[in-house]
Amino acid sequence: MSDNLTDFRREIDSIDEALLELLNKRADIARQVGEAKKQGVVYRPEREAQVHRRLHKINQGPLSNETISRLFTEVISSCRAQEEKLGVACLGPAGTFSEEAVLKQFGSVVNVVYCATIDEVFKAVSSDAATYGVVPLENSTEGAISRTLDLLFESSLVLSGEVGLPVRHNLLSNEEAGSIEKIYSHSQSLSQCQKWLEQRHPRAQLIPIGSNAAAAKLAAKEDRSAAIASALAGEHYGLKVVNSSIEDRADNTTRFGVISKSEVDSSGLDKTSIVLAAQHTPGAILAVLEPLAANGIQMTRLESRPSGVGLWEYMFFIDLEGHQNDEKMKMALSEVQAKSGFFKLLGSYPKTV
Repeated sequence: MSDNLTDFRREIDSIDEALLELLNKRADIARQVGEAKKQGVVYRPEREAQVHRRLHKINQGPLSNETISRLFTEVISSCRAQEEKLGVACLGPAGTFSEEAVLKQFGSVVNVVYCATIDEVFKAVSSDAATYGVVPLENSTEGAISRTLDLLFESSLVLSGEVGLPVRHNLLSNEEAGSIEKIYSHSQSLSQCQKWLEQRHPRAQLIPIGSNAAAAKLAAKEDRSAAIASALAGEHYGLKVVNSSIEDRADNTTRFGVISKSEVDSSGLDKTSIVLAAQHTPGAILAVLEPLAANGIQMTRLESRPSGVGLWEYMFFIDLEGHQNDEKMKMALSEVQAKSGFFKLLGSYPKTV
């Protein structure tokens, strides 16, 4: 057995040395690409999506595609930083689910710009305080994030990516479970863990607060207190995970959007988001959407929001399968725009890997 272990360890050492050489070679080529592009775009979401899809296709295991994506996101992030370390804005403080979405999309070798509100994320990107922003679009249990939709309608920024993040709530504390008297968290998180809290901590005082990360920050300072937040928040504020995955629904997922000033080329498997208002006449919305069906464009999401202009008048936020530069999509969107009272293209971007 001892000889076998020695042989295995030598083989692993040899593989590690080969990996190290190849990773440095990749980083050097990435640096040369950056020099060739001069002041070109550093982050190419369509190219990165293609890399992940190709790796998934040829992956023979035992590592899962999800694991492969996590590993290569970090590799790409480190190589990209040879050109420039991206600034990415998101809701703060440190340890939010928004920050988790940033790390999932961009890797850890970025400058995270923490913002107090979704409005501030949009302002950070508009003012070039950050090149990209990550904002919540919708939650599978709570629905659309209204403020994000309003700002997409008002802003000149475009959607250049999407990130699907499973929401895993954890009870964080430095106390034993039986000593916890107060539990801080965002009101939505308290709601999403209601049954678990009733069963496990029926006497604890539940205290809503602005963000889960802020809850973790408070719990780290107060005796007999805890927070419901991400494991990342626990790492940031020195709290241990007392209980993990305490959400009442295991399929709880939040979809985030990446916002920027730059349009994204086709990756071959994309989404396009638009917002429109139909004429205020009977059957108008049906007439506006008809060109999508006629051109074979699949609609994956339709969300209505009050327009803020007239009573009972609505804007419709729509996600479509395909890229705005696809010929059928071009034809369909041209017809939709002609039939709309208002029309705005919010962006095309790669579908979540």
